[in-house]
Amino acid sequence: MDESNPTARALVCLQLLQDSPGITAERLAARLGVSDRAARRYVSILREADIPVESTRGPYGGYRLGRGLRPPPLMFSPAEALGLVMAVLDGHHDAGDATGPVGSALGKIVRALPQAVATQVEAVRRTAAPAPDRGAARPDPGTTTELVRACSERRRVRLGYRTEAGSEWLVEVDPWAVVVRHGRWYLLCHSHAADARRAYRVDRVHAVELLDDTFTPPAELDPVGMLEDHLAVGWEYDVEVVIDAPAETAGRCLPRALGRVEALDEGTCRLVGSTSNPLWYAQQLAAVPAAYRVVSCPEVQEAARFLGQRLLAAATGEATLP
Repeated sequence: MDESNPTARALVCLQLLQDSPGITAERLAARLGVSDRAARRYVSILREADIPVESTRGPYGGYRLGRGLRPPPLMFSPAEALGLVMAVLDGHHDAGDATGPVGSALGKIVRALPQAVATQVEAVRRTAAPAPDRGAARPDPGTTTELVRACSERRRVRLGYRTEAGSEWLVEVDPWAVVVRHGRWYLLCHSHAADARRAYRVDRVHAVELLDDTFTPPAELDPVGMLEDHLAVGWEYDVEVVIDAPAETAGRCLPRALGRVEALDEGTCRLVGSTSNPLWYAQQLAAVPAAYRVVSCPEVQEAARFLGQRLLAAATGEATLP
C-alpha cells in the first residue's frame, strides 16, 4: 500500500470498519500494517470527512461505524459490483452466502441502512427461500468483469475455452458484447481463427487475457438480435417451414432462435432455421396461430406428426402415446 497516500489508507481503514464492526485498535493497526497511533490517525481522517466512527473503551471495546444521517460510502470490488448487476438480471440465489460477492455486497448495503430498514431487509434475507433456476449457468464474476472491460475498451482478448464435452482450446476474438439470455451469459464476438461471428458461453471461459490490439465493432450492432440469429443456425438439422400468415404476424409468435422469417407474398412467409432437437422445434411451431407446412427436414416432420397424434389422443381421452 502507498505509504505517501493517507487518503487511500483511510479508505482501506473504512473498508475494515465496514467488514468488521467492533474491530479493536490493535487489530485495525495490524490489518493496515501500521502502528496503533497511525491507525487512530486514519480513524480521525474518516471522522473529519463526516463519517460517523464510534469507539468503545475497555477490554471489549473497539471501532464501529455509526448510523448517522449520512451513510458511509460503500466500497465494492469489481466482482461485487458486477455480482449485484448479475443478481438483478438473472436472479442470483446466493445472496445468503456472506462469503460470495453478492452476499458480501448485500451485507455492506444492509450495514449502511437505517436500523429500522436494515432489520426488515435482514429478516427477508434470512427467511426467504428462493427456488433456483436449474437452467441458469452463472459465470465467474471476475471473468465476466474482464470480458465487459474488453468490450468497453474495444480490446482483443485471448480466451481459454472449455466445451461441455471437456475439450479445451485458446482463441483470439474481438469481443463485441456480453448478452444475457434465459439465465445464460454469452460473449458475442468475432473469432479470428474462424474469421466468423461466434457466441461463447461465458461460464465455459476459464481464462481471459486482454491484448493490446483494438478493434471497431460492426456498425449499428444489435447484440441481442445478432445472438438470437446466431443461435438459430449451424445445428444438425436444417428446417424450412411455409406459414400461411404475413411475415410480421408469424415473427411475433416465433422465438428468433427458430430461424429467419422471410416474406413470400402479402399473406405467406417462410421460416428458415436449424435445430438439434426436432421435437422441441415442432413444439415451438405449434404456437403459430396459422396453418403451416414443414417443407423440408424429415426429422421435424416426424416430430410434428408425433406431437399431433399425442394431442389428438389427449383430446379423445385415449391413452397417451409413448
